Amino acid sequence: MSKWPVSSLQGKLHIKHGYPFKSEYFSDDGHYVVLTPGNFHEAGGFKRQAGKEKYYLGDIPEDYLHSKGDLIVAMTEQSAGLLGSCAFVPEENTYLHNQRLGLISTDPKELNKSFVYYLFQTKSVREQIRLTSTGSKVKHTSPDRLYAVTAPLPKVDEQKKIAAVLSALDAKIDCNNRINAELEAMAKSLYDYWFVQFDFPDANGKPYKSSGGKMAYNATLKREIPLGWGVLKLSDLVDLIKGNISPTDVSKDTPYVGLEHIGRRKIALTGWASSDLATSDKTIFKKNDILFGKIRPYFHKVTVAPFDGITSTDTIILRPKRKNYSGLALETVFADDFIDAATQSSTGSKMPRADWNVLKNYTIPGPTTDLLDVFNAVYENAIKKIQLSGLENRKLAELRDWLLPLLMNGQVTVA
Repeated sequence: MSKWPVSSLQGKLHIKHGYPFKSEYFSDDGHYVVLTPGNFHEAGGFKRQAGKEKYYLGDIPEDYLHSKGDLIVAMTEQSAGLLGSCAFVPEENTYLHNQRLGLISTDPKELNKSFVYYLFQTKSVREQIRLTSTGSKVKHTSPDRLYAVTAPLPKVDEQKKIAAVLSALDAKIDCNNRINAELEAMAKSLYDYWFVQFDFPDANGKPYKSSGGKMAYNATLKREIPLGWGVLKLSDLVDLIKGNISPTDVSKDTPYVGLEHIGRRKIALTGWASSDLATSDKTIFKKNDILFGKIRPYFHKVTVAPFDGITSTDTIILRPKRKNYSGLALETVFADDFIDAATQSSTGSKMPRADWNVLKNYTIPGPTTDLLDVFNAVYENAIKKIQLSGLENRKLAELRDWLLPLLMNGQVTVA
């Protein structure tokens, strides 16, 4: 039973339709990004689509360029669960208000905009939106249908308190994600600088190759590498972990990581689930094993396991043979050239799979042990921080999702 009076949203908010931007002016490069339902997370929040953005080169109608902090809602269910999802526009003068999206404004005396964002994440509101939608294959909603949604609505001052608690949790999650992104970028830059450009510190602390360090041609790699370096195969760095397990061999609470939980070359997982014991053909991994997609086109899905768990046989498990191989092995699997090699090795018509017998012979320059030790110490420190932040984010998200219905119904109040 709700503590707050139940009311419809009619007259309390307004939803403006987007503009039908013409596809003939879409481009893979530019400044103005055309938003789509794909820019929403199912549970709410803005989703960047790096590398998949559609830029617009045509004239932009007045009032269809978003301001930072605009609240938008998905009016079309481009994929399951997106209908009614809300997000705040993260930047000024960048994103375009496209059709299939609604721009939400509120009567500030009746509704706080941040409160509306969380209100549209509740199961009750989402279910009302789904039940009143139209369309068989692709569901749609409209402003009038959203106005008819009913929900418990406290006074605006209470709405602000509720939104402040939930947004504080989201802000910490976002902060952790940004820190993780910086740590990943730092680790990649260090790898590129040392092991691709060969400008690791020489005996005098200067960049090796740029300072005239001696190079020698390597016939296997067909390129020059630092004098004294060798060649390493991927199979020199890691072992392939095989073997399916029986559902009776794992507990119900064993973490399950599938391809859906692995991002594009991200150390931090985007999530995970408890094991589904009804699913067969699973393999086991250990903390700090490398997991990546075995099926084309998912070879770019790569991560480091932050715990022991299980995964499906659609995922390849690699275990570094030595502690100081961890960073080098991961960056090798991250590399575009390796993903190309995985693509070329794949066989099968319906679901092409990477061939380990080919990939294990993938070669890279082999640095000295001393340099590898220094690099891996930096890399392991970054991975440890990223994994801790990822685990913290899961706990924060669980707390937020637990509090959401209780705060919205008035079962829990903010002092």
